[in-house]
Amino acid sequence: MVFAPERSRFPVLDPSDGSVIESVGSATAEDGIAAVDAAAAAAADWAARAPRERAQLLRGAFDLMTERLDSIAHLIVREMGKPLAEARGEAAYAAEFLRWFSEEAVRVPGDYGLAPAGTNRMLVGHAPIGVSLLITPWNFPAAMATRKIGPALAAGCTVILKPAEETPLTAIAIGELLLEAGIPEGVVNVVTTDDPGPLCEAILADPRVRKLSFTGSTAVGRHLLGLAGRSVISTSMELGGNAPFLVLEDADLDVAVREAMAAKMRNGGEACTAANRFLVHESVAEAFAARLTDAMSAVRVAPGFEEGAQLGPLINADARAKVERLVADAVERGARVRCGGERLPGPGFFYPPTVLDAVQPGSALLREEIFGPVAPIMTFTSEDEAVQMANDTEYGLVAFVCSRDLRRAMAIGERIETGMVGLNRGVVSDPAAPFGGAKQSGLGREGGHHGLLEFLEPKYFAFD
Repeated sequence: MVFAPERSRFPVLDPSDGSVIESVGSATAEDGIAAVDAAAAAAADWAARAPRERAQLLRGAFDLMTERLDSIAHLIVREMGKPLAEARGEAAYAAEFLRWFSEEAVRVPGDYGLAPAGTNRMLVGHAPIGVSLLITPWNFPAAMATRKIGPALAAGCTVILKPAEETPLTAIAIGELLLEAGIPEGVVNVVTTDDPGPLCEAILADPRVRKLSFTGSTAVGRHLLGLAGRSVISTSMELGGNAPFLVLEDADLDVAVREAMAAKMRNGGEACTAANRFLVHESVAEAFAARLTDAMSAVRVAPGFEEGAQLGPLINADARAKVERLVADAVERGARVRCGGERLPGPGFFYPPTVLDAVQPGSALLREEIFGPVAPIMTFTSEDEAVQMANDTEYGLVAFVCSRDLRRAMAIGERIETGMVGLNRGVVSDPAAPFGGAKQSGLGREGGHHGLLEFLEPKYFAFD
């Protein structure tokens, strides 16, 4: 069910040229409550369905989404801008969450045991947490939706999905696909808006809503935590990142550069898991910088539908202005531009692959998420210094370590304050793995079996 009223509409832009693709309805607070009404009305029936039935419906949704990967990928390119090859990859990744959680739906755990005092038996099961508000970002408009919808539906919860205003079309398409796959009316409700504050505040104030799952910036996450706290709503928060990418002196530089490109350039750098700081041992820093510069310089920048496009536009003018500000600040403080460094001419919000070395402490891009194709390089002399530099951030989502010595790399990974570590690997995301961070990077986990538990409440029975 899509709550997108005709009385007020907002435009969806193509970031490759700034043109209007189409307009969609902008939901108000009243529309949000109508979505809660629909979710609440469907909740009891959906929670009572056998796990196998929910699993089969999710598996059917996976099959249908797999059949339509190309059409979903085209929507992603149109409203988000990433190259078609990457959009197809995201659509396939998004579908995998439906398959994974169709399999997890029948594996909800339970416990049975004797109380330590011997006076009674203990039985622990799990119940659906209830109506859930899911708020997703624009950078992965398909995958972030299914990563939340999959476990919620598998657990027996009904949901209200509020996509980012930049990318509502993909969310609407997924909502319609789920309905076509047999998910009952009211189980998945999509609300689109360009004024999310009043809408989300109204939904979170409704006592029937018992879960909030949010992916986005730490600043917005803090605000939403405050709103959820008023009604003691369970929250899952996947927030900002500032990922360090460590290259030790014994690293295979071919592997390091290949995985650095994956960690930095996946989604054009517009990802919370993107490598934000390259920390390289001084003995290999120049060789690594030269090879990374060659690789970044070879990336083809073009609109997402063009043949051979490898990097599309940033999402909007504000995103490009932020990247320009961060690069200018670093250069002013002494960083050297190895390639890129200036916006590209013509329409759209394009920014070239950029490598900076000799980046100085205190530079703003060492503190803020760049969310663009910029790779800042700093050097270190010892493991202790590398770990200290890696931990010098309020964030702790993911870190990357490159070394030929796996034992050494794992030991360093253990010392970095982060929820995930990639060892000689620039991509860590997997539907079967728990995704999430430490410190200001969030609360809870998505994916894996852990993602299902976020939408379940333990329920304990004591009996003789």
